[in-house]
Amino acid sequence: MSKITSVKARQVLDCKGRPVAEVDVVTEDGYLGRAGASTGSSVGSNESFVLRDGDPKVYGGLSVYKAIENIEKIIGPAIKGMDVHDQEAIDRRMIELDGTRYKTALGGNAIYAVSVAVAKAAAAENHKPIYQNMAKAPIRYIMSPSANVVNGGTYYGKTQAFQEFMILPYGVETIAQSVRMIVETFYRLGDKISAYNGGRPAMGNYSGWGAPSDDPMVVMEIIAETVEELGFKDHMTYALDCASSEYYDAEKGLYRWRDGYVDREAIIDQLARLAKKYPIAFIEDALWEEDFEGFQMASKAVNTVIVGDDFLCTSIDRAEKAVEMGAARGMIFKPNQAGTLTEALETAKYMMDRNLLVIPSGRAGGTLDSPEKEIGVALGALVTKTGAPRSGSRTNGFNFLLRTAEELGVPQTNIMDLPIFAHLHK
Repeated sequence: MSKITSVKARQVLDCKGRPVAEVDVVTEDGYLGRAGASTGSSVGSNESFVLRDGDPKVYGGLSVYKAIENIEKIIGPAIKGMDVHDQEAIDRRMIELDGTRYKTALGGNAIYAVSVAVAKAAAAENHKPIYQNMAKAPIRYIMSPSANVVNGGTYYGKTQAFQEFMILPYGVETIAQSVRMIVETFYRLGDKISAYNGGRPAMGNYSGWGAPSDDPMVVMEIIAETVEELGFKDHMTYALDCASSEYYDAEKGLYRWRDGYVDREAIIDQLARLAKKYPIAFIEDALWEEDFEGFQMASKAVNTVIVGDDFLCTSIDRAEKAVEMGAARGMIFKPNQAGTLTEALETAKYMMDRNLLVIPSGRAGGTLDSPEKEIGVALGALVTKTGAPRSGSRTNGFNFLLRTAEELGVPQTNIMDLPIFAHLHK
């Protein structure tokens, strides 16, 4: 046992320059765990609550001094003296203190920052990186990286609804090979988009290239042509993050699509045609986050693995409902959505015990020390989302995988060997 003796918080900035709560947890032996509370740019309505101050004169209302006060005056005193190695007891204590479903009383960002800081302090006590300290079994492989290369949004006067077009190498032994394929594809793709549009390619909202067309089939064709030119066709699959809640019109019950509106059947048909033409490993948030029935329809109609991000929010109750309905066969793993590591790990275990896909992913507004990939390695996750190889926050993820693979001396997963991706052989 090693008691927590100090809990201190401060306001720092995330990768988008927004205020974020950062916490130091110190043990009686002087070991430090430090963590910030990552927050996404695309936030699901079922995520734990991000408590911000709301004063428009201070950081446009985004400051987090209320969350910091809750950490230092309420959470800190409640967990001081607790054993830093008893993660679940500490997390349950904070959940009890807050007492709300989405942690609206103390702030999900306040609770999550403390939860991760505790895990890091425990790892420091044991003189291990967090992924080794959390692993329940020997680590035998490293997750395969998938990277977003084209982003949705409005560019060149056209609006692409789907948020991310991703590439996912396979059939190579090392992370270094996958990273090289991703980087070379990404920068050659920039040249292709430039030639297609007759001008310099736009930078996308999530560090990829701005979509050159509002037609996802055209975007996929340009990506696939780039992959083939580089000689990677036999070692590359694809993935999509539709982020459908972002372009769903709740009043109309329809999706904004190109120059008009379409229903969910049209979105499902579009995805089915894409998956028929290209080897798509998984599709994330195919429909609006509350449309369980629509996700069930998509899972039957589209030849891929349908996974939930905003749809599931790393939430055990939503995961259970979706799996029982056959509405999802995978989950994007973002622990801050749940609010504590204990809750996030419970949901991941539920999915993995059923041989379903768990994909660790950072947040678009994450902190450099955000632990999703480290936890993914500890869990034995098969695939991770790394982002585009452009900004420091994204390349930090690639570098973690490179270093960890070297340290552990293990290969990366080959997704073609995994039953969950059997559809790619058809």
